[in-house]
Amino acid sequence: PWTMETPRSPNHRFALVAMLRLSMVQGIALVLSAFTFSADAFTTAPVSLGLRSSSLSATSKVGPATATLGRHSILRNTARSAARMPALRMADGEFDYDVIIVGCGVGGHGAALHARGQGLKTAIFTGGDVGGTCVNRGCVPSKALLAAAHRVQEMQDTAHLDGFGISVKDVKYDREKVAEHARQLSSNVALNLGNSLTALGVEIIDATGEFAGPNKVKKAGTNEIVTAKDIILAPGSVPFVPPGIQIDGKTVFTSDDSLKLEWVPDWVAIIGSGYIGLEFADVYTALGSEVTFIEAMDTLMPTFDPEIRRVADRALIQPRKVDGYTSVFAAEVVPGEPGEKPVKIKLIDAKTKEEIPDSPLFVDAALVCTGRIPNTKPLKLEDQGIETVRGFVQVNEKMQVLDKPDGKVVEGLWCIGDANGKMMLAHAASAQGISAVENIVGREHKVDHDAIPAACFTHPEIAMVGLTEEQAKAKAAAEGFTLGKSTGSFRANSKALAELEGTGMAKCVFNKDTGKVLGVHIIGIHASDLIQECANAIAAGTTVQELSMMVHTHPTLSEVLDETFKGAVGMSTH
Repeated sequence: PWTMETPRSPNHRFALVAMLRLSMVQGIALVLSAFTFSADAFTTAPVSLGLRSSSLSATSKVGPATATLGRHSILRNTARSAARMPALRMADGEFDYDVIIVGCGVGGHGAALHARGQGLKTAIFTGGDVGGTCVNRGCVPSKALLAAAHRVQEMQDTAHLDGFGISVKDVKYDREKVAEHARQLSSNVALNLGNSLTALGVEIIDATGEFAGPNKVKKAGTNEIVTAKDIILAPGSVPFVPPGIQIDGKTVFTSDDSLKLEWVPDWVAIIGSGYIGLEFADVYTALGSEVTFIEAMDTLMPTFDPEIRRVADRALIQPRKVDGYTSVFAAEVVPGEPGEKPVKIKLIDAKTKEEIPDSPLFVDAALVCTGRIPNTKPLKLEDQGIETVRGFVQVNEKMQVLDKPDGKVVEGLWCIGDANGKMMLAHAASAQGISAVENIVGREHKVDHDAIPAACFTHPEIAMVGLTEEQAKAKAAAEGFTLGKSTGSFRANSKALAELEGTGMAKCVFNKDTGKVLGVHIIGIHASDLIQECANAIAAGTTVQELSMMVHTHPTLSEVLDETFKGAVGMSTH
C-alpha cells in the first residue's frame, strides 16, 4: 500500500544497517523517520513632551515525506516514536555528539534540523534564547508592529480610502494590545521552534556555550565539557551602540527595547537610516510620532540603489512627518525622562567634526539604529588561539573557521550567521547552517550570497537581490562587459492600480553579453514577495532572455517583473 524511494545518501544506507540491530518495529520506525527528515528538512519555519524644532539647518537637512503513507496517522505516530529513540552516530563512542551547535537563532535552528535530517546526533546550546534575535527581538516582533502600524496608516489615509468610496472616522489604536500582539507572536514562534527541535531528537542545552578547544564546548560558569566531532558556532549579533551614546532603555534605546513599544513618543530621533531605522520610522509615524533621522552618510538610506532611494524618498519621507540630517554624527546622547525631561543630542559635522548650528537637539526619545556587531565574546575564541576581526569569525566558503584572516582551517569548527559577517540576514544564517551540515557529511556545498534577497518592510516595501547599479557598473568596467538596465512600473500594473498602490518600480541590471542577471531592485506593494522570483533566477543562472519568455499570471503584481524582463530584451508588454 506504500512505496519508498531508494536511499540516496550514505546516512540513509547507514540507517538501514543500524535497523538490523533493533527490533522489527523499532527498525521500521527509524527508517520511516529517516526518510521523513530527508524530505522535511528543507521545508521547515506615557506622556510625551511634544517637543519640536521649527526648522533644520539648510546645509544639513534632508508535509508528508517520501513514503506515500504521509497522510496516515501511523506514519506520524511512528515518526514521533523514532524521534525518542537513540539517534544514529557517525563517531560512536568517541564523542558525546556528532554535532554541537552553539546558538539557537534561525541559523542554529536550521543547522540543527538539517543535522538531524542527516542522522547526526545533535545538541544545541540555546543560551536561554531559543529563536535568537530574529524571533525575540528582530524580524518577527517588528513585523507584528509593522502590520498593526500599516493598518492604522491605511485607515488614516482618507484620500486613499476615498478612492475606494470608503470613509472611516476616529481611527484609534490600543498601544498595549499592539505591543502584546508582537510579544505573543514572538513567544509562540519561539515555542514552536523549541518543540520542533525536541520532536526531531535534538538535545537542548539551556546554557551559554564557550569554545574550549578542539571538539569541546564548555557550559559557561561551570567546568562541564561536552564533546562533538563537529561544532557549529551560531551566536548571532547584538546592536552596536557608538561611543558617547548612553542607553537607558526608556528614552534612549536600541531596537531590542523599541519592539516592546512601552510608549509612543511625540518626537523621536532615529540615529541611522538603514533597514531597521526605516521600518521603525514607518511604525512611529503611523502611530502619531514625528521622526528626525540622524545619518552619518551623505544621504538617507545610503545602502539602497540610488534610483530606488529616490522613489523611497518620495514615498516614505516627503509625505510623512519625517525630516533628517545627513553627514552628521550623534556625538553625545543623554537620556531624559518620559514626560519630564527631554533627550539631549549633540550633533557634529561628520567631516569637520565640529558642532553644527542646530546642536544640541532636544527630543522626546532617541532610537539607535547604527548596525549590529557579532556576539562572539562569550565564545572566548581568542583563548584558543583563534583571531577575529572586529569580533567577526573568519571563515572560508564552506563555513569552516580559520584561525586568522586568510589563515588555516580549524578542523571540526564552523561558524554561520551574523558572527561571520558574510551577510547579516536571518535567512542567510539558515542557508549557511544547512551548507555547513552538507559539508560535514561530505557533500561539498557553498552558499551563493549573490542570490540571497533582502527586504525592508515599510509601506511600500523595498526589496533587492544581487548588485546595485553602481556596483554593477564597477563590475562591468573591471571585467569588460556591457551593462544593461531595464525597468518596470507599478503605475501600469492592473493589480497595483486596483489597490490604488501605483507607487513603485522594479529595476534589473544585467550583463548584455550573456544575459546574466546581476541584480534586481523593487520598491512597491509586496516587493518582499516579488523579489523571490528574481533571487531564484540568479541562483539558477536564468538569463533575461529566458525570463522574458516566462508567463506571469494576469492580473498580478508579478507582471511588473514581466515588463522588466521583457524590456531587457527589447520586447513590449501589453
